[in-house]
Amino acid sequence: MFGLFKKRRGAPKIDQHGAKRAAGTEERAMREYLKFYIDGQWVDPIEHTTATTTNPATEQPSGKIALGTSADVDRAVKAARKAFETWSQTSREERVAVLERILEEFGKRAADLGKAVTEEMGAPAFLANGFHIGLGQGHLSTAIEVLKTYEFEEEKGLTRFVKEPIGVVGMITPWNWPINQVTVKVFPAIACGCTVVLKPSQESHFSAQILAEIFDAAKVPPGVFNMVQGKGSVVGDAIARHPGVDMVSITGSETAGVQVAKAAADTVKRVTQELGGKGANIILDDEDFAVNVGKGVGGVMMNSGQTCSASTRMLVPKSRMNDAIAAAKDAVAQVKVGDPTGADVTMGPVVSKAQFVSIQDYIQKGIDAGATLAAGGPGRPDGIEKGYYVKPTVFANVTNDMVIAREEIFGPVLCIIGYDDLDDAVRIANDSDFGLGGNVAGKDLEKVRAVARRMRAGAIFINDGFDFNMAFGGYKKSGNGREWGEHGFQEYVEVKSLVGWTPPPAAE
Repeated sequence: MFGLFKKRRGAPKIDQHGAKRAAGTEERAMREYLKFYIDGQWVDPIEHTTATTTNPATEQPSGKIALGTSADVDRAVKAARKAFETWSQTSREERVAVLERILEEFGKRAADLGKAVTEEMGAPAFLANGFHIGLGQGHLSTAIEVLKTYEFEEEKGLTRFVKEPIGVVGMITPWNWPINQVTVKVFPAIACGCTVVLKPSQESHFSAQILAEIFDAAKVPPGVFNMVQGKGSVVGDAIARHPGVDMVSITGSETAGVQVAKAAADTVKRVTQELGGKGANIILDDEDFAVNVGKGVGGVMMNSGQTCSASTRMLVPKSRMNDAIAAAKDAVAQVKVGDPTGADVTMGPVVSKAQFVSIQDYIQKGIDAGATLAAGGPGRPDGIEKGYYVKPTVFANVTNDMVIAREEIFGPVLCIIGYDDLDDAVRIANDSDFGLGGNVAGKDLEKVRAVARRMRAGAIFINDGFDFNMAFGGYKKSGNGREWGEHGFQEYVEVKSLVGWTPPPAAE
């Protein structure tokens, strides 16, 4: 399995950032990341406190990480502020060149990143080396193309509007799509001329460390990108409160987003939040009904259900509930749960014991509420005795007032809810505290588009549409601000009005 050394001759060596390696080996026994990346160098933490991480597939220790303090954050912010003086003044062409070097180095380390994602959060190898890597490369390529033509200046009337980099950006990212969540923030920020202090999740620090190595190999100017590992309650809080940080971008739970916003309030900094979701997938009644139900099940089970924009409420006509149950059962039967390093495994474990326990609690709540357990249920899948594996679970005949329909479970659990007509479907879809993503599936494109327009969420995926240029972000408690594509750039700039730049026309 990944994460284990192949024993060969050669004394262990220590690389520049404190990770132990054995000469000539391809895989790791115990990753140790004991340094931070600050001002273009791998530096020792001010205090030597560490935490051990666990491989979710084996429940065995997989790595050791240094835990930062507010003093480490202060050092990183000072480096970022110093670098901002020069980086903010660089040309479009200079920034494009840096991003293109990162893209080249990213390609060289893609396999390493894929292994890290599988090991740290349990994504199956096909997914880690596929969509997880593809998202990172896609966001980087998109940022390069947007930067080439982005309008940093424009004139209207007598005013010239100048979009200037906001400054030092603190970034707090989660573990569920670790490459995506870092790259979708970092690349637009540095493309706009900002500098960055990143705090990745404790549970996905393997991939974050490799990304920092990529930035270092690409010769990103010192201080433009900085990374401090550690706890959200310490490092994340210090970033949010620091007077030298001009903006905070966080992806995480609703609770974490609120805490960061409160911590940032005293320094009146901009805060963007991509938080939880409880998306609705409205399935139209047509000849593709069973196929679309199957696709919806697959979308929820991907990444073990740990996707904030997953449409975990499937809305179907009440008259087709039995058909939906049958199609969902067929789809679940195609999901193979197991060791994420296996070639034919399609679903690995969830990220941690705490996540496993939480999901099991929600599954029991669904049973207690009287929902029909169509597939899955409590406990691990048959034949699996170790690891944080959850059965792909589908509840049918769910009502929208049940806890499993109201709260974000963040696991492979789907709720099927019946609707009377499309007006009723839209009402149910919008009856949620969240509004991050949603889906509409059906053959009648005009009808599908009409339904999508009425849904109160930031990104509605029509018949599995996908585009790196979309504006991704939420309504309501799913947060504020937008990421991806050109809209992602707009979060990292301030708009200055140069009034009278163009003199008024002379009177005749």
